[in-house]
Amino acid sequence: MGRSVKRSMWTHTAQRSRRARRPYPVRTVITRSQGNTSCFQRLPAEVFHMILDRLSVLEISVFSTASKAIGNSILGYVSSPAWRNKMITQSIHHPTSPYAHGNIKHYEALGWLFKRCTQLLPTEDRLTLISSTFSQMPCFKLEECTAAGCLGFYGVSCSLELQLRLFCRQVLLDPLDPLDPWLGKDTLFWLTRILKPWPMVLQARLLFILYGPLMPDGTLAWQGMVEREMSHSDLWYMARVIILLYRTDWTTDTMQTILEELIVFPEVWHMENVARLLMLCGNPVCYSFLANKAHNGQLLEVSRLIVHIILVCEKDGYSMNWVVRMVHQVCQGFNTSERFAFIQRLEDMFSEVTMELIEIVTAEKLLGFHFWTMVGILAGGG
Repeated sequence: MGRSVKRSMWTHTAQRSRRARRPYPVRTVITRSQGNTSCFQRLPAEVFHMILDRLSVLEISVFSTASKAIGNSILGYVSSPAWRNKMITQSIHHPTSPYAHGNIKHYEALGWLFKRCTQLLPTEDRLTLISSTFSQMPCFKLEECTAAGCLGFYGVSCSLELQLRLFCRQVLLDPLDPLDPWLGKDTLFWLTRILKPWPMVLQARLLFILYGPLMPDGTLAWQGMVEREMSHSDLWYMARVIILLYRTDWTTDTMQTILEELIVFPEVWHMENVARLLMLCGNPVCYSFLANKAHNGQLLEVSRLIVHIILVCEKDGYSMNWVVRMVHQVCQGFNTSERFAFIQRLEDMFSEVTMELIEIVTAEKLLGFHFWTMVGILAGGG
């Protein structure tokens, strides 16, 4: 009896103690994976798109990282024809100013948007998906865009050329491999996707639009390549891209054809610009280009190019040993009589270019030390 009373009192006390210590409701934290059932998932697609319409491109790119589901929804939104036309095509065809600060930021934001939307996909799937989105734009289809100058014909629309350059560089090419853009798979992927659909003559022009030098007023230096000597830095990026494509994608014939088209548009380039570009492209490209011309009997042009490569090496401070090895390589493709004829042609070209320099400098009354140094180099054969 006593034990029953004690047990009953103990049970009653324990129940009161548990009621007194009843815990507060547990707060739950919704993780990204759990957030797939958030309020945004329950919204109709039309309402979700209305919200996105009120966000900037950069804000949409940040929002796309909230969860995988939201990222996929945003990718579908930005892949729609209406959004492409509003945010990409119209900004290319109707710019306020090609290199205005707002335009640059807009294209940078587009680059981040597509990178963030697809960051969880394997590289091949990511690039293919983005490529399929842009391949639907008329500007990237052969003869389907009706905007004047959208095929990149020289002089039709300088503003449109700069918009295409800015869009491709900021959205597709430059931001993808910031540590080493010239050897990156992403850069090569986009270069080949941009160039390959077009005939080689237009590939050469697109290459210049994307990486050609700019004039002080910000326009592409189409005419500048013809009329004046461009600097080492002006041609550096174009040479890097040619090296990348020749190492990985172009055949020797493709490289030869595109370079031939490049250096004669809109007219034949200033010879030192051709020589400087070949020198910056390095031995494989330069030798293949010269050897192909020599094989086709264009000894006069090969000789002139070699003489101007020597001039460029002297001006830019490069060793003449590289040119000597290049000439030896080219000579290996000749028999004895052809080699003698080539060397004779080279000597004649040294004399001809030396006389041209004398006439130019005398006419301009600029007989300075640098000029006579050049004459001494040519007279000594490098």
